[in-house]
Amino acid sequence: MTRVDFFFNVPNKPAHVADLSGRAVQRGRRLMVLTPTQEAAEQLGIFFWSHPPIGFLPHCHATHPRATETPVIIDWRHETLPHDDILINLDSQYPPFFSRFKRLIEVVGLDEADRAAARDRFRFYRDRGYEIKTFDANGAALR
Repeated sequence: MTRVDFFFNVPNKPAHVADLSGRAVQRGRRLMVLTPTQEAAEQLGIFFWSHPPIGFLPHCHATHPRATETPVIIDWRHETLPHDDILINLDSQYPPFFSRFKRLIEVVGLDEADRAAARDRFRFYRDRGYEIKTFDANGAALR
């Protein structure tokens, strides 16, 4: 069953996603970062070019010719997914295909609309029997 983790109270979602992605890649894991739009995917990709400031986080879109070799996929589409290791969801809706992944990470910002959508996703996963772990922005467990 997919492991579900929620990171709440995240003041800077792109930086948090980059940090989570970097740690996962260092451990040999592969990620899919699902964004709500193509524009959001492109903005996150630009951010990944400069974060961390002295490093580089290899990434591309799911349809890129090197997607199967690239550890981080940033995309708004889910028709062609090159792996099923970790999914980071930045969309306000639950991803209908999340259960094919070993781990799902939900990143929740500070604004009320983001929190309300996260509460709906949290209930969706909980009502279907998924064990959920919650963390505050600095990584400490909330429950």
